Amino acid sequence: MHCIVLGAGVVGVATAWNLAQAGHRVTVVERQPQAGMETSFANGGQISVCHAEPWASPTAPWKMLQWLGEEDAPLLFRLKLDWAQWRWGLRFLRECTPSRARRNLQNLVRLGLYSRGQLQQLRAVTGIHYDELARGILHYYTDEAEFASAVSAAAVMRESGLERMVKNTEECVCIEPALRHSLRAIVGGTYTPSDESGDAMKFTQALAEKCAEAGVAFRYETQVERLLVSDGAIGGVVLQWQDDAVCRSEIIKADAYVVCMGSYSSLLLRKLGFALDVYPAKGYSATIPVHAEDDAPSVALTDDGYKIVFSRLGDRLRVAGTAEMNGYNLDLNPVRCQALIARTREIFPQAGDFASAEFWTGLRPSTPSNLPCIGPVKQFSKLWLNTGHGTLGWTEACGSGRALADLIDGRRPEVDFPFLG
Repeated sequence: MHCIVLGAGVVGVATAWNLAQAGHRVTVVERQPQAGMETSFANGGQISVCHAEPWASPTAPWKMLQWLGEEDAPLLFRLKLDWAQWRWGLRFLRECTPSRARRNLQNLVRLGLYSRGQLQQLRAVTGIHYDELARGILHYYTDEAEFASAVSAAAVMRESGLERMVKNTEECVCIEPALRHSLRAIVGGTYTPSDESGDAMKFTQALAEKCAEAGVAFRYETQVERLLVSDGAIGGVVLQWQDDAVCRSEIIKADAYVVCMGSYSSLLLRKLGFALDVYPAKGYSATIPVHAEDDAPSVALTDDGYKIVFSRLGDRLRVAGTAEMNGYNLDLNPVRCQALIARTREIFPQAGDFASAEFWTGLRPSTPSNLPCIGPVKQFSKLWLNTGHGTLGWTEACGSGRALADLIDGRRPEVDFPFLG
């Protein structure tokens, strides 16, 4: 089969790799000049099955009301006259019941565990490197109520097969000694020793090179204009690109079309009259230079109270998080950028050269349940989705790509997950 993958972020490239390994001819279309240049470019850097707690939870609506109007809030809704945003918000509220939140958590843990295993296998086969560290992930807490809630969530994750252990303050500092400098008291934490961290952009570009060696064709700097429909099936994709300042276009055809365009997947499908509940959640990151004498963390950490993560990437410290529901706006908000630095200074005052931090923002493709959309679109034959992974795109990419390839080949994926179709 000839498969066209639309999008060369970490999910799209992992999908292309698995399709090529299954023996298919693969073409990847990407509007950027390289793979991994959008949401995968400077994300939090964590392969974090332990971060599988969905945003939609029984406490989420109350927290969101408390955060309204706070420019540096962990989750900020900028209400717009946008039906897609309102529909997403209403369906998000529906997912906040205890039973739905628990089910979504269990599904995310299962997909995350499977995906992490697939990443480890891929790394062994290809030998690629991406500032990877396998030292686990520590969630630390500075609020007693949030710590108590985390203890309950950890128990649910252990029931689903994830080793997430509860740790007291002294144990947290033993796992990550840099916490001893925190200006806020650490009241406890949870630790998942099997989770990992690494640079998603480096991984994506390294895997794209392996894909090219395996025969995958990449069409960079090429825009996906629209999908063509014929008799209820996708009959082709219209591409556009610039050639010597002249706009060119072409229709290419395949046996399967896989949409891996992150937040932009819903815009593409909207042209077909198909409403996909994937909405952009704007996240921020700061990359801080670390010198040998700095006391920066070397274990990946999550600050659940502030919804930010810390990952050591060689001589850099990546700090990322927060979510801003503001449509497709990509402007850097200096208040939210400085909120990342302020919290880092509070917990790790000697972490690095804060004045030289590089800031970035990207759009996470989020669904109301946090469950990604993986599988066939019933309304249009030959059309497949692998999108909507939210904050867990790096965590779930390899497993999602393998599962999608299995589905296209008519096989049942190894992981128990509610795939489309």
